[in-house]
Amino acid sequence: MSDSAPILPPAVKGRGAASARLSARFDDRAREEDGDWLDASAAIDGEGPPLRTEVTIETPKTIITRNRSPDLPFDRSINAYRGCEHGCIYCFARPTHAYQNLSPGLDFETKLFAKPDAAALLRRELAKRGYQCTPMAMGTNTDPYQPIEERYRITRGVIEVLAEHDHPLVITTKSARIVRDIDLLGPMAAKRLAAVMMSVTTLDPGLARRMEPRASAPRQRIAAIAALVRAGVPTSISVSPIVPAINDHEIEAIVAAGAEAGARSAFSIVVRLPHEVAPLFREWLEIHYPDRAAKVMAMIAAMRGGRDNEPNFFDRFRPQGAYAAALRARFKLACRRHGMNAERFELRTDLFQVPTDQFSLF
Repeated sequence: MSDSAPILPPAVKGRGAASARLSARFDDRAREEDGDWLDASAAIDGEGPPLRTEVTIETPKTIITRNRSPDLPFDRSINAYRGCEHGCIYCFARPTHAYQNLSPGLDFETKLFAKPDAAALLRRELAKRGYQCTPMAMGTNTDPYQPIEERYRITRGVIEVLAEHDHPLVITTKSARIVRDIDLLGPMAAKRLAAVMMSVTTLDPGLARRMEPRASAPRQRIAAIAALVRAGVPTSISVSPIVPAINDHEIEAIVAAGAEAGARSAFSIVVRLPHEVAPLFREWLEIHYPDRAAKVMAMIAAMRGGRDNEPNFFDRFRPQGAYAAALRARFKLACRRHGMNAERFELRTDLFQVPTDQFSLF
């Protein structure tokens, strides 16, 4: 009896991952179908009931996360949410859901955590004796402008506190929803207190729907760059992640679109697949691109020392080999052609005003 190919789960409409397996790193339990007829509805009818987004309210005691990674350009960040409804299949933050005994797959996209006290906690932490001001980062883990921000407005509350106290801020997002807060970001930028990096992975709306299903459409992100630039907000474009044989052919076009919208700097990284992201990504490839799945993973391995992922500091952002070198050369040439990265922009920290309201007493 010959071995048969594994049975793949069906794609879930509007979601990036196709399965909700629990992580084996922290818990040996598995999530299995219980035999109920609803479990088989996708196989019988072709599509199961839509997955709804569930939001759990969190009440942490602190909101600033300190970062000690030597290869990252920031030492502190704020995550208004855990999990991300954008559903980007390549998201390196997916494994964080395993700490909650939740799946880095569908749970990461559908079982979210919100921190409505973030603004009050931030004000309190900024008022602590000895606080040293350096730029605050948002969007380094999950997107601060994912769809539930429309309802909870936690990101806006955080920006209001930072603006009130002249604290510098850098935001990374792939959502056009950020233009809602131009009324705050524009005046901050005028004082050199705000900068934005917009992630544009592809200009192909079909690929975007498959790879990052609930993020803003590519044309909306490019339009958001233009709106931010018009408001005086320094805005970069992140051509990330680059996935071999999926979006690598778009490098020059994405840089050109960003430059036309007014971005004056650009950044790019090759896809990273830490921990549970790798099997989820492999599954996604087999579902959506079975004709090239093996080729994609082989090209990734060639840049990562024969593995799906390179975890070591510095090396994780420096893929190796001839193909990686060619990607770097193409990106640099595209940036030079459009005058990108010609000037270095730095945020001010000397304007910071320590909160003096009642929270400073704690």
